[in-house]
Amino acid sequence: MTDLNLLPLSGIAIVVLGFALRFNPLLVVTAAGIVTGWAVDMDFLALIETFGEKFMNSRQLASFLLILPVIALLERYGLQQRAQSWIASIKSATTARILSVYFVVRECSSALGLLSLAGQPQTVRPLLAPMALGAATNLHGELPKEVKDMISAHAAACDNIAMFFGEDIFIAFGAVLLMDAFLKENGITGIEPLHIGLWAIPTAIAALLVHLFRLARLEAKISREIAFYKNQPQTRLTEELS
Repeated sequence: MTDLNLLPLSGIAIVVLGFALRFNPLLVVTAAGIVTGWAVDMDFLALIETFGEKFMNSRQLASFLLILPVIALLERYGLQQRAQSWIASIKSATTARILSVYFVVRECSSALGLLSLAGQPQTVRPLLAPMALGAATNLHGELPKEVKDMISAHAAACDNIAMFFGEDIFIAFGAVLLMDAFLKENGITGIEPLHIGLWAIPTAIAALLVHLFRLARLEAKISREIAFYKNQPQTRLTEELS
């Protein structure tokens, strides 16, 4: 009986420890890959070559890394302020309408496989959240911090939920291909990725309707929260006088 070599699993320990200590994720993953390559006696030059090959093949990651500096420069020169002022000039714009339009567009684009078309760092933070906040400010005036946080949370949720349910419709999505491979490995035939994508459509429609209903109630919730925070100083003053 041969001895079991557990050294190749040392990379997992490095990933867990690095994330637990909140080190830079890119450095943690790189260190884990180098240690794993060393544990399996992989040539160092071959290891570096593998890193470069995988990086070049991951076009989505490369485009993501290129987008971040562009977004940072745009924010530095007032992208958020311009988005807020532009929305403030549109009288019919409301927070719920802006988020609803984005949800529909995001879910439809995800269903077509355009996952990188939008996202948290490149769209939600620099554009969607400031536009939603600008619409609310245009209607209600200066917003309390708690209301700003609530609107920003709804903006982030729109992106997450729309992409989560929309991407399952795209037949070349990794999870769809994984389910197809799992079914075939377990002897379940006659099911293709197209069938899985079609069965994901009713779920995506249901998620769309449910979230649009939640967004339709958002305006009333914003009004209630603002009224609550505006009445707080008066309530405190009345309690002090009594």
